[in-house]
Amino acid sequence: MEYRDPFSDCHPVVAMLYFTLVLLFGACILHPVSLSFSLACAVGYGAVLSGRRTVRILWKAVLPMALAAALVNVMFNHRGSTILTYLPTGNPLTLESIAYSGAAALMLASVVIWYGCCASVMTADKWICLFGRVCPALSLVLSMTLRFLPRCKAHYQEVREAQQIWNAPAARNVLYRARESAKIVSVTVSWALENAVDTADSMKSRGYGLPVRTSFSRYRFSARDGWILAWLIFCGGAVLYGWMSGYLRWSWFPGMHGVCDPATVLCLLCYLALCLTPLILHGKEARTWKYLRSDL
Repeated sequence: MEYRDPFSDCHPVVAMLYFTLVLLFGACILHPVSLSFSLACAVGYGAVLSGRRTVRILWKAVLPMALAAALVNVMFNHRGSTILTYLPTGNPLTLESIAYSGAAALMLASVVIWYGCCASVMTADKWICLFGRVCPALSLVLSMTLRFLPRCKAHYQEVREAQQIWNAPAARNVLYRARESAKIVSVTVSWALENAVDTADSMKSRGYGLPVRTSFSRYRFSARDGWILAWLIFCGGAVLYGWMSGYLRWSWFPGMHGVCDPATVLCLLCYLALCLTPLILHGKEARTWKYLRSDL
């Protein structure tokens, strides 16, 4: 028996607040130190949830996308006072535009990885637990959306394998493979639409969304959830105060400069503590599990 990620077992309110804060701050605060904290903690927590799969996705998808976005920004953004050289088009290449492009790449990569962690932790039953009574239609749409891509991918692979077995001799023709791929995509989309209609009819026939209908939820708000929620509110409030007060302000143009005082350091430490919350819980659980295993 192996221990699970303890943060994934928290109440959905705790997880939703955490991911709301890290996604909001990760996308809006462009301080270079906070961006570094956000990306490092996102990669660390993604590795805890998915292992080597997060590293593969980082190198094969997230990093190339971030580098492409940074390159496009450098090509079209020529602001800044420190001119390094001139491009063949005659536009200047500035140090500030390169630094801002790197910061934008860090922000994009961290937000994508945080969203992947959120999709792994916030399962369909958690969304239904959160919005099932307040907004039943929204919770149903969210739960269907979260399971839509994985199921479509699995169904596409299943149809593709069956098609390859059926038409193996003609698989070497490029035009034929393109036509067959389009056919598989059409079959998968039709299956997804029919499945969505069947799910909606099934939920409607069961009385989903009616005021008198009760719903089962296995999540109970415990004292542990209360302590974690209070910790998130404290750290999030400190970071929000620093952001609104200008302590986390960082200007990229025309020159790079920002506020650097003890209040800034405290806000950055609170931001680091906020991002590290799942990793702290995971480390504590791992030590407890190791101690219990050593006594056997």
